[in-house]
Amino acid sequence: MKTDRNISNIVLVGFMGTGKTSVGLKLAEIMNMTFVDTDDLIEKDSGMTISDIFKNMGEEHFRDLESKVAESVSEKENHVIATGGGIVKREKNIQNLRRKGLLFCLDARPEVILQRTMGYNHRPLLQVDDPIGKIKEMLKEREPFYSKADYRIDTSDQTIDQVTESIVKFYKNFISWENSR
Repeated sequence: MKTDRNISNIVLVGFMGTGKTSVGLKLAEIMNMTFVDTDDLIEKDSGMTISDIFKNMGEEHFRDLESKVAESVSEKENHVIATGGGIVKREKNIQNLRRKGLLFCLDARPEVILQRTMGYNHRPLLQVDDPIGKIKEMLKEREPFYSKADYRIDTSDQTIDQVTESIVKFYKNFISWENSR
């Protein structure tokens, strides 16, 4: 029996620094899909950077903007959607993104995340005295949400091409299986 989901999107979730944007751009090229980044949309719509939104309006306001964008992009078709790391903290965002998309969670070891995000001032949640401790704390907090993804892949020791290849294979196999039911 077919599900009532019309899967046409690839949705990338996961912590900052796991490769969502890099992998998403490559996926969109390979799959002939349109790439969209929810953080970019939030910045464009608000006219502010993510850091400025956090600083001036707080995380809760940012999460509200993020939810609106999640609802909007979930209506699109044939898109690769790279999301902000905390978008999964609200169940309605997961439900919206899953409506037309397969959710792929990109993971990485905390040390790899720190290395990949060092020097980036646009990561407001890591502007603390102990960033590796903060990363571990946030990963633990978000694990129940990340575990809801359809497929997970650890990007720590893989190239963008390897991660992309794994996602394409899973996505195509899922679509083929779904269409044969």
